[in-house]
Amino acid sequence: MTREPRDTARPPSELELGRRAFRRRQTARSVAIAVVSTIAFAVVAWFTILSTPGWERVQESFFSIDAAVKAWPRVIDGLWLNIRVLFFAVIGVAIVSLLLATVRTLRGPVFFPLRALAAGYTDLFRGMPLIIVLYLVGFGIPGLRLEGLGRMPAEFWGTIALILTYSAYVSEVLRAGIESVHPSQRLAARSLGLGYAKTLRLVVLPQAARKVTPALMNDFVAMQKDVGLISVLGAVDAVRAAQIETAAAFNFTPYVLAGLLFVLLALPMIRLTDWYTARMRVREQMGSIV
Repeated sequence: MTREPRDTARPPSELELGRRAFRRRQTARSVAIAVVSTIAFAVVAWFTILSTPGWERVQESFFSIDAAVKAWPRVIDGLWLNIRVLFFAVIGVAIVSLLLATVRTLRGPVFFPLRALAAGYTDLFRGMPLIIVLYLVGFGIPGLRLEGLGRMPAEFWGTIALILTYSAYVSEVLRAGIESVHPSQRLAARSLGLGYAKTLRLVVLPQAARKVTPALMNDFVAMQKDVGLISVLGAVDAVRAAQIETAAAFNFTPYVLAGLLFVLLALPMIRLTDWYTARMRVREQMGSIV
């Protein structure tokens, strides 16, 4: 004869129920205060802006619906160019930065020239503004008249400049993640017979990637924004299209439209980064915020 399993879960005490009710009341009170204060601030800011003497002129020059509708086709076509450049730049940055981070973590005096070359690369491109890199790559390399490279489109050189610049930043993030993995993990992998390459690929890199994922996502958001700088090379992206429409209509609304499109492009990744960062914090600190 088998016994029915007893339900050993004990109901919460009156004290615990009171604590839960208090926390719910505090949460509802905080949400209500936040909503009211936000609405009050928005109303004050709105009426403050509307009461300024030059608001009508600013509205006509920067927030014209007619100008936005007219500029929309050309600006959205340019945004697709930005997205294509971003796609290939992300792939290139992932490859180059991983190679740089791996080289900088090599041990032994025989690898010193490679480590020094990688360190010099990261120091150079982390210190140089992206717009200068764009000018040097977009106008300097074609000026060499190399066979097959002189007639490449401007977006190609913009992609190369983005890869060169952001690989320096991302490689340092990856290197920090690799070095944060405890040495015992490497030793355990080597004791199991794994070589250096397999230890790095199967043991070190998966742990390092989890540690630096929020930082990498932030770098991706920054790259989404900086893709608009390829317009300085003459590529008709969203920013250049907005400039053309602004010059034709003598109205700055196309710039505002392009800026809003870039914000909408980056917003999902920004929210995903915040969610993932909060998730990692909860997992590591067991729900407590230090």
